Amino acid sequence: MPQQLQHDVLVIGSGAAGLSAALHLPDSCRVALLSKADLNQGSTYWAQGGMAAVLHDRDTVDSHVEDTLTAGAGLCHRDAVEFTVRNSRRCVEWLVSQGVDFDLREDQPDPELREFHLTMEGGHSHRRIIHAADRTGRAISEVLTEKAQAADNIEIYTQRVAVDLVIQDGRCVGAYILDQERDRVDLFLARSVVLATGGASKAYLYTSNPDGASGDGIAMAWRAGCRVANLEFNQFHPTCLYHPKAKSFLVTEALRGEGARLLLPTGEPFMHHFDERGELAPRDIVARAIDHEMKRLGVDCVYLDISHRPREFLAHHFPTVMARCAEFSIDIAAEPIPVVPAAHYTCGGVIVDQHSRTDVQGLYVVGESSCTGLHGANRMASNSLLECIVYAEAAAQHISEHLDTVAAPTPTAPWDESQVTDSDEDVVISHNWDELRRFMWDYVGIVRTNKRLQRARHRVDVLQSEIAEYYGNYKVSNDLLELRNLAMVAELMIRCAIERKESRGLHYTLDYPEALRDAKDTILTPDHSPLGDH
Repeated sequence: MPQQLQHDVLVIGSGAAGLSAALHLPDSCRVALLSKADLNQGSTYWAQGGMAAVLHDRDTVDSHVEDTLTAGAGLCHRDAVEFTVRNSRRCVEWLVSQGVDFDLREDQPDPELREFHLTMEGGHSHRRIIHAADRTGRAISEVLTEKAQAADNIEIYTQRVAVDLVIQDGRCVGAYILDQERDRVDLFLARSVVLATGGASKAYLYTSNPDGASGDGIAMAWRAGCRVANLEFNQFHPTCLYHPKAKSFLVTEALRGEGARLLLPTGEPFMHHFDERGELAPRDIVARAIDHEMKRLGVDCVYLDISHRPREFLAHHFPTVMARCAEFSIDIAAEPIPVVPAAHYTCGGVIVDQHSRTDVQGLYVVGESSCTGLHGANRMASNSLLECIVYAEAAAQHISEHLDTVAAPTPTAPWDESQVTDSDEDVVISHNWDELRRFMWDYVGIVRTNKRLQRARHRVDVLQSEIAEYYGNYKVSNDLLELRNLAMVAELMIRCAIERKESRGLHYTLDYPEALRDAKDTILTPDHSPLGDH
């Protein structure tokens, strides 16, 4: 029998954003924390490089802000950038207080100072990337997960997939949730709901993201009436390992920060032809340069070479990359790494304010699902983990301050599947999933044209119709829900891309190769949007 569960706050997503939001809520607040799979399976866990923060007297808040604004190609919201960067040191201190063991300088003259080892990444003018070797996301995820599991006020539910949000009188009061193990849809009610479900890079054929990055939160918020913005800006990480068996493995940008060079198959460097910053140019420039050279030469990949650094240095700073490459008989201390660009980060998302509030009362969105204004047209490396922590705390603070003023939601009708049956045509799901990811890669990829985008719009409309028919006739499953959400977000990505009549940041089109003088957000509003005062 389906269950109806009641909590003060429902947090959907168990990465850095969801865990931080849950842990920042007061002990008196009953929290349900939902994970689509088992814990430590999301994008946070696999984040290698680190988290940007102003931690040294050689660096400044103003410098970090200006670097972010430059990388964002004129589209960042200065207030959001300043808000995020000003809170960076405090967020690092909070993570350290939770037990995250960031790397310290080996040459520290005074061990009492405990100065962090900071790395350099593309777009930054200073070393400001705090890290735990090349397993920073894993270190953060494991510590915060352990804290959440030990918290008396947090109940953790794994193998739960959100179906849709529940709205009562214009306020979000919960969600219908698929329990994958029991094959039923339960109802979770709460005074406030936090979506922290990650991005939508699985819309693309080649991606660095884990399988769960299917845009669930963005799609659910859109269906509930929230505006979205800037979904045409899909960041392609320049360097993912190119090997037929190396599924979704990202080669951290920190290698380039430590001197790795990008090479053609001939061994010739090429980045200096595209940008004076070379390998440390922002990701959109590096990815587009690689894409250009691969198409110009008709090759399957380029190469990233850090073999000039000592083996001991590489083993200490990049153990994950070294070990993963060794599994495929690639010795990074002696030979270059074959790499290709892959979809990595969704820069746009659900519009939120500095409290992470959306257009729907009671609904907050944190992390990659949101559009805070921080990333603009191109996310600067390692700002994403920072954004998760900063805005999760802001959401938790706002929820805490207003929780007593919100009445508990009234009982709601349970999920009705009396008119549907078990599917005997799951091949439709796999076929449509494959088609979606292929035409998104071909038509809405690193370089776009009007014709390609119109083709993509036509194909996604047909897929949406087929998926809607399937959804209306068969019981829901994880694969069906992810396909439904991904097709919805793909449509929003395409619509945003069609509306932008210029090239800016991550959106590059051959039909409009120049940037317009004025930078403006691309905002989409659903027909059923309940816009109004909070």
